[in-house]
Amino acid sequence: MVKWQSFRVVGVLLFYLFTFSLFNPLALSAKGRFHQKLLRLDSLLAVRYLKTSYDTNYVTRPEGRLTLKLRANQTGNSIHAKGTVNDLSFKSNLSTSHKTTISIAAAYRGIALSYSVNPAKWAGFYNDFELNIEYYGSRFCIDANYQRSSSLSGDIRYGDDLLRMEKNDANMKVFNITGYYIFNHRHYSVSSAFTQNYIQRRSAGSWMAGLSFQGGNIKSSDDLKERKPDMKDVRISIGHIGIGGGYGYNLVLGKKWLFHLSALPTFVVYNRNKITVNGERRKAGHMRFNMLFNERAAVVFNFSPRYFTGASLVMNNSLFDDKSVVVNQNKWTARAFFGLRL
Repeated sequence: MVKWQSFRVVGVLLFYLFTFSLFNPLALSAKGRFHQKLLRLDSLLAVRYLKTSYDTNYVTRPEGRLTLKLRANQTGNSIHAKGTVNDLSFKSNLSTSHKTTISIAAAYRGIALSYSVNPAKWAGFYNDFELNIEYYGSRFCIDANYQRSSSLSGDIRYGDDLLRMEKNDANMKVFNITGYYIFNHRHYSVSSAFTQNYIQRRSAGSWMAGLSFQGGNIKSSDDLKERKPDMKDVRISIGHIGIGGGYGYNLVLGKKWLFHLSALPTFVVYNRNKITVNGERRKAGHMRFNMLFNERAAVVFNFSPRYFTGASLVMNNSLFDDKSVVVNQNKWTARAFFGLRL
């Protein structure tokens, strides 16, 4: 009996709550005001979204308010060096573990939010940390990435000896950032190739001016010192600023295909290199050739105004030559995606 009365009391309460929410004038008034605020906010976002500095004969906004994308991303970093030290030739090929993530991204009126998962990190196979930031405006664009890694491994040949660097033998931190200005910003859109916030309607290209920075360090890990106490404690720090220019082009074929290629080489105008061995600082060699390169490629296919798919590649390369040693680093990010506009 008590149980039945409890159900009856709950039922009466639900009835009054339902009646109040549907027919109470105050509730209806509050809902109306909230709905009006949402409409006003959407109108403000629409004005911001549709306002553009592009020539709409070349670049337009896509139809729809909401864009959903499923993305598969992979990144990697490799360091190659060769030269002669103490009359002995050496060559090394080192690389970090590849990072693979799956992400879901949503953009409403140009405001985007994404969530990524890394299955290898969840399983304990990937312990590095990486952060990538991209901004593609009509005039200014920025590519930035930071990586903290303990998975650097590979072979080092010194004379006739072959050494193997294992994971956790060294810790590496690297930061790259490139900012560039688009001269033909009325007709050429980088965003159409990489974020799909715009659609390139006609083929166009542009010259670019850019500024690059690369900094970081590599040092022996505590794990290596414990396993091999006789190994030297080596720390290498670098910092480079480069200025340069390049060119990018968007090729539109059949109104459905978009192909993008761009390159931005920069010449290093300032560098600061430091090498420390067992706490003793040693002077790094003077670089006779020092450049930072930034390359991008993308392809986008629009099945219809609503559905699209594609892939992109962004690379940051550095080349250092100090007469006796040549070092080349390659940091890359590859992405495949499928999107839907609503």
